[in-house]
Amino acid sequence: QVQLQESGPGLVKPSQTLSLTCTVSGGSITTNYYYWNWIRQSPGKGLEWMGAIGYDATTWYSPSRKSRTSISRDTSKNHFTLQLMSVTPEDTAVYYCARFLVISGIPSHYFDYWGQGTQVTVSS
Repeated sequence: QVQLQESGPGLVKPSQTLSLTCTVSGGSITTNYYYWNWIRQSPGKGLEWMGAIGYDATTWYSPSRKSRTSISRDTSKNHFTLQLMSVTPEDTAVYYCARFLVISGIPSHYFDYWGQGTQVTVSS
């Protein structure tokens, strides 16, 4: 059973950097052909895909936030991290990490495992 768990501060001040970690158990983040994603949800905007890091360390980012988003990983700890810079109150949301699968170039088009989500509030 694969499990994902988000962790990090629940309150961030405007203009600061939001940093979250997703710890994965029951499976390795380097296993072919999985991709590890950050997704957020807010009442006003619904679900938004932030970006991902692949089993081979390749990264992808949402064009709308690419300039201030960074995703990295620590394979020794089997976790990956989201950094979102220069945050504003509009970045307030529940942040999730989730797994995605691509085989032979064909994406599954769904996320099979999700973390519980963690609330992050941006406020002064």
